[in-house]
Amino acid sequence: MLRIVQLSTEEYVRDVLPHSAEMWAGERSFADYAAEFGAVSASGFGRRRFRTLGLSLDGELVTSCKRYQRELRCGERTFRAAGIGAVFTPESARGRGYATAFLGALLDAERANGTDLVYLFSDIHPAFYERLGFVQLPSRAIVLRADTLPHARIPARTLGDDDWPAIERCFAALDATRTFALTRPPLIWEWLRLRARSAESSGVLVRLGIMRGRRLVAYVLGRRFPAVDSFALDEFAYVDDEAAALVPALIRNAAGDLRKVTGWLPPSPARGAIPRGAVRARKNAVAMLLPLSAALTAAWQREAAGVAASAADPCWNGDHV
Repeated sequence: MLRIVQLSTEEYVRDVLPHSAEMWAGERSFADYAAEFGAVSASGFGRRRFRTLGLSLDGELVTSCKRYQRELRCGERTFRAAGIGAVFTPESARGRGYATAFLGALLDAERANGTDLVYLFSDIHPAFYERLGFVQLPSRAIVLRADTLPHARIPARTLGDDDWPAIERCFAALDATRTFALTRPPLIWEWLRLRARSAESSGVLVRLGIMRGRRLVAYVLGRRFPAVDSFALDEFAYVDDEAAALVPALIRNAAGDLRKVTGWLPPSPARGAIPRGAVRARKNAVAMLLPLSAALTAAWQREAAGVAASAADPCWNGDHV
């Protein structure tokens, strides 16, 4: 008999992670991979906004996923959102329709429980999710030549863990100007801080900011990859137009002597703070959304054309699940 089950941390580490490690552990050892998963599960975010689910066939786990609880601000309303990540079927169970059955049942359960929308980031075969009703959102990458950014002397300083509250306030000032965005309450910031400490990404972590008095007015987060002569830009924010004008130089400082700056195309209005660069469609982490409730469907119909036509993407790299 097929049924959806909630997996404990121990069950997920035992039954899923040994199989998925080859795909998602990166350069981490299995011990580190499992420990980081355990840290997320044990956090306030993990206890209140994160679950691991699976499809059981006569007691055998045949497919699984992670579920993230978020909220989406669309126009003047905020909606309940569920993010789905790490959809995984063991090789021995593939080709039998288990993932389709699992996700179909999960979407029915989300709809019945009052979830307004489900979103995900597809690394493989977005068409699979389109058959379930998901819609692709603009998903693009940008490449900038570092030497095209201003090499100005600015009062940038390295940000530490004590600066996270200031980073959150700076981000909130910019985020308040957006009409379509996944919100970031305190538990989401806790999750982002855990990810920042993760060894999932190699490279050298960089956090730079600019102060105005005691206030952080602009910041840049990313990683340097000297082996490929590139700085991967994860996110930036600023509090006003004066601070926005400093962002290109701040990114140049973060890149150091590396030749390229790469990353996801930033959402609006942050997109306007950096040069045009070379923009291309992403083949992985393709953002997809499925409206479930009537209210979100109506709101999405009002916003969809603008999101699709925008010169900016709808979400930051930090929203990836």
